[in-house]
Formats: sequence, C-alpha cells, structure tokens
Amino acid sequence: METQDNIIEHKCFQLLERAIEDGATDIHLVPAGESYETFHKKSSRLERIGDIPPQLAVRMISFYKFLSSLDISDRRKPQSGSFHKQFNDQNFSFRISTIPSIHVNESAVIRIQQHDRIVPLDQLCLDPAWAAKLKTSIAQQQGLFMVSGPTGSGKTTTIYSLTAHCVNELGRHVITLEDPVENPHRHLLQIQVNERAGMSYAAGLKAILRHSPDVIMIGEIRDAETAKIAVQAALTGHLVLTTVHAKDAAGCLYRMMDFGVSAEELRQTAVCISAQRLIREPGGRPAAVFEIVQDEQLERLKQAVKNGEPTSMTYEGSVEALARKFSGTAGPA
Repeated sequence: METQDNIIEHKCFQLLERAIEDGATDIHLVPAGESYETFHKKSSRLERIGDIPPQLAVRMISFYKFLSSLDISDRRKPQSGSFHKQFNDQNFSFRISTIPSIHVNESAVIRIQQHDRIVPLDQLCLDPAWAAKLKTSIAQQQGLFMVSGPTGSGKTTTIYSLTAHCVNELGRHVITLEDPVENPHRHLLQIQVNERAGMSYAAGLKAILRHSPDVIMIGEIRDAETAKIAVQAALTGHLVLTTVHAKDAAGCLYRMMDFGVSAEELRQTAVCISAQRLIREPGGRPAAVFEIVQDEQLERLKQAVKNGEPTSMTYEGSVEALARKFSGTAGPA
C-alpha cells in the first residue's frame, strides 16, 4: 500500500510529465479560494488544465521545494531553486519559484528546460538574413553582444544557440558564468555562482579570465555589479555574450546605463544588440522575430543615446513592427 509521501511524489512527477508531454514551458500552481488552479504556459499563453485540492497542492509545493534544496518550513518569503529529473530517457531541469499570497498560501511556477536542447540559428530565425547577422556578430573577437527582450521571449534559447555556434562552427572555447546553471550543456564549460562558497560574479570572472576563454557567457545582467563585470570582461579583449531585460535595442543601452555603465563604455564595447519577440505563425507554430542592430546602425544608436537624442530614427523597423509583419498581430512575450 502506498504511503502518503509516495502518493505526493507520484502526483508531483505526474504533473511534470504531463507538462512535458503537452509541450509546456512552465507550470503555474495558483491558490484560488477553495482550490489551487493549475496552468500550462505554451507559446507565452496560459492554458488552464485543472484544479488541485489545497491540502494536496501545499504538499506538492513542499516536495518541489525539497527537491530544490529550499526551506520547506518557510512559506512567508519568496524562494527559488532548481532540480533535475529524467523522463523518457531525456534529462530535464526544473526551476521553481515560490511566492506567498494572502493567508500565507504559496504560489509556485516551475520552468521546464530540456538538457542539451539546441535550436540551430538557421532554424531559430524565420528570416535567413537574421541568422546571417547573428553569425557575423558572434564571430567578433571581442566586445559585448547583448540579447534583449522581456521574460518569455526566448532569450535563453537564443543565447545557447549562439554558444553552440561558437563551439561547433567557430571552434572557440566558451565558458559560462550563471546564477544558477539551469540547463547543463555538454559543449560548454559552465560555472555556477555560489556566494556562500566564495564564487561571486567577480571571483568567477577572475577565475574564468585565467582559464583562456574565447567567449564568456554571463547568463543575465540583473544588477550593477554584473553589468560592470560584463563590460570589464569585454574591455579585456574577450567576446561577452549576455541577456538583458529590455523592450528593444535602445532600451537595452538605457538599461545598461541605469546599471551604472557609462555611454563611453558602451561605445567601446557593444558590438551587437539582438531584441526578440515570440510570435505565432499563421499555422500556430511558435517562432521568434529579431531586431538586430549592429555595425553602422549600432554606432548611430550609441551616439544618439550618448547625446540624449531621440533614438526612433536611428535604425529601421522595431521588433514590435517585425512581430506584426510576420504574424499579423504581435504575440505576447
């Protein structure tokens, strides 16, 4: 006879497996009165899949937190972590984020990522010209290559496609610095930030620079320290690839300046900004559109930002306009 703990474990893994089979990128567990509503996120849209009794949902969230080495006794503060699991001979990473709502009911979101899943650049881009531009910029020997877009726009997929191109097509040594390493890839040397063990972003970068990298991938610029580290690495003669949450290419530069990076530092380091959105093609298949600013366009944009001039006329076509062009309507991102 199954124990209560075994039933909870079975329900938790069953929920993950169902989401994988459904092609979902995220699972949402949301408290809603007398039950927890469950949703799958697919192509930036939430699809409701059912309800879970609150007592069961609370136990399931605790089990996911246990797998992620989080504090299961603390339901009053937000927590995040990750764990790994194999389904159908494929390895997956699951990143969990919990946040308390009213009455100390936790809401949980689980991001699903398949290990070693790489989408080639030619397949990733709807327009072959975008793939050609990305390949040109990623072949640079040094500088700062920024991939921008809101949450859920496909930045992670793009950045791993770029690193795979660097390794497989350009024969370059790529080292990543991530917090945390959510998606292990065999073609990369991945370093995880661990403040308690003394592996901060600054310490990690110093170690990486002594390890003869050609390309350094910094998972996400989310604060001033990380922004300055990325610029410092680019100024030392390395190509730095990173992601930034911003609406478009101009917004990416302004975001970096908000983090304390000067316009002159951006002038010296930025070699490409790729802003993207997820759309649905007429047949319903999700795809990405790119606004890629490089070379003369990027120089004009950097100069406009430095001089405080309007940026709308410095390059042709915004990512929003491209999304409308390729899908008829801009999909949510």
